Amino acid sequence: MNTYATVVLAAGKGTRMRSTLPKVLHPLVGVPLLAHVLNAVEAIPSTFAF
Repeated sequence: MNTYATVVLAAGKGTRMRSTLPKVLHPLVGVPLLAHVLNAVEAIPSTFAF
């Protein structure tokens, strides 16, 4: 089985969103955007994220 490394790029202040929260922490359906990305990465077999 292959092993994959995943790099999640999560940066930005979110100033265009007119919020004090960073972009990746804005909730989508009650969950921060970054959590959705990390959950998707965890669902892929044989991956690890940085």
